[in-house]
Amino acid sequence: MAFRDRGIEIKTAEQIDLMRVAGRLVGETLELLRAAVRPGVTTRELDTLAEAHIRDHGGVPSFKGYSHPPFPATICASVNEEVVHGIPGDRVLVEGDVISIDCGAIVEGWHGDAAVTVPVGEVAADVTELLRVTEESLWRGMAAARLGGRVTDISHAIETYVRAQGRYGILEDYTGHGIGTEMHMSPNVPNYGRRGRGPTIVEGLALAVEPMVTLGSKHTDLLEDEWTVVTVDRSLAAHFEHTFTVTDRGAWVLTAVDGGEERLRELGVPFGGR
Repeated sequence: MAFRDRGIEIKTAEQIDLMRVAGRLVGETLELLRAAVRPGVTTRELDTLAEAHIRDHGGVPSFKGYSHPPFPATICASVNEEVVHGIPGDRVLVEGDVISIDCGAIVEGWHGDAAVTVPVGEVAADVTELLRVTEESLWRGMAAARLGGRVTDISHAIETYVRAQGRYGILEDYTGHGIGTEMHMSPNVPNYGRRGRGPTIVEGLALAVEPMVTLGSKHTDLLEDEWTVVTVDRSLAAHFEHTFTVTDRGAWVLTAVDGGEERLRELGVPFGGR
């Protein structure tokens, strides 16, 4: 069974397989939502679509009712300057928006958590580049993870890649996290920092890695709904996330539909999936 070492939950191979079921459901849900994003769609319509898909495939939304005040929806739908935790509602997406969609699902008690940021129609070139940089930094972070390495090896790889691409803000107040029988667990996975620090990466550790990057300031405000996080300068933001693990064969992205195999091989990283 799962156990916690200093608050860190280590899973058996069989339990990681169960997490893959939840993760793949999250990945498939996000692909469905990505295809549904277009001008004229409301964020509530996307939320309704996500909940139906998760429940129809044997899952339970992770986010709905989570924490205090209880989160009221299945997805976080964060538009433009909203970085994370946006609440779906009557907002109509328009050409030129970007929307971050964060989604979680539970299957047989195990969690998967992932996010994508999607352009709505045509967006400015600098926004397209922001999305590319943020998503690539996620993959570079996961590619840096090795058994016997440290969690901040991931953090350092994310920051190093983003800094090399231009003047971007990297959020420091919000981080990735451990995941398993709960959605948020130890350890935290910052998106910046020196390598070689934090807990050791061992087989059975599952992490949700999620860089949040802006076109301006790294600083944020929390809106009155007590959930929505926005950039202080109202610059646009991007957020990408995957749940992944490292096996004795290599990395395995539990929330990627293909397990991350194609992208990891492009980065020269052994694929550790089953």
